[in-house]
Amino acid sequence: MHTKRFICLFLGIAISFSSLTAQHKSAYRLYLGNGDPAGFYELLDQAAGAGIILFGERHNNPISHWLRFELVAGLTEIHGNHLVLGAEMFEADDQIILDEYFGGHILERHMKAEAKLWNNYDTDYRPLVELARENHLNFVATNIPRRYAALVHRQGFGGLDALDSQAKGYIAPLPVPYDPELPGYKAMLDMEGMPAHGGETLPMAQAIKDATMAHFILQNLPPQGPFLHFHGTYHSDNYEGITWYLREYAETPLNILTISTVEQQDTEELEEQHLGLADFILVVVSAMTKTH
Repeated sequence: MHTKRFICLFLGIAISFSSLTAQHKSAYRLYLGNGDPAGFYELLDQAAGAGIILFGERHNNPISHWLRFELVAGLTEIHGNHLVLGAEMFEADDQIILDEYFGGHILERHMKAEAKLWNNYDTDYRPLVELARENHLNFVATNIPRRYAALVHRQGFGGLDALDSQAKGYIAPLPVPYDPELPGYKAMLDMEGMPAHGGETLPMAQAIKDATMAHFILQNLPPQGPFLHFHGTYHSDNYEGITWYLREYAETPLNILTISTVEQQDTEELEEQHLGLADFILVVVSAMTKTH
């Protein structure tokens, strides 16, 4: 009698626990591009064997920043200082400031005062910079200086021609290839309010960023180990943007792994509109707290 009661009690606890587990809310999940579930170590394993990793983030999404940090930490354990990092958040003319800081020639407060850092630098990008500095990783400022992207927005690519040679050294070689029919660039013209804010030059401004980031990635590819680049997800979704320019510029085939970040109401499955965005897709619940 006591045994039966114990078994019934145990089964009741197990069923209740199972029910609670089934109702557990997940803040994020990883998927392959085809919608199949994936895990962190599957991502780490594939990233470790890639030549270039393009991590598309949501700039204000803390889960995106956390997962990227964990990926960098894991790749550092595997590749040591053969791993190279690069980022949209650092403009090419700030490279000397980063190098001086990494070399111990200037203090962090001087670097932070003089580099054009984003508002969420301390919470979202400083941990990566410090991880790279402590592990003697090369960190590349890949983005075009914003003043030159603004110039393209105003005048198109032709506005860059009048710049001097030093300024052009911070930009992908001119003239840059450009395909206005790429879906990502065409979609920019359809965004609400966009035509009134630049018309056909708006996707050109996006393209000069993509081209410049691709250029500096290729200029700094390590002889062994991967180059991990982080940027807004729009710069590499659907294998366009940076990915397109990397393949346009490369003289030999590249082993590129792409990661995208999307937000959904829940993480139970990858929604249809997100299928195929990248090789791996990080799904974060849309109610997640923002970092800025």
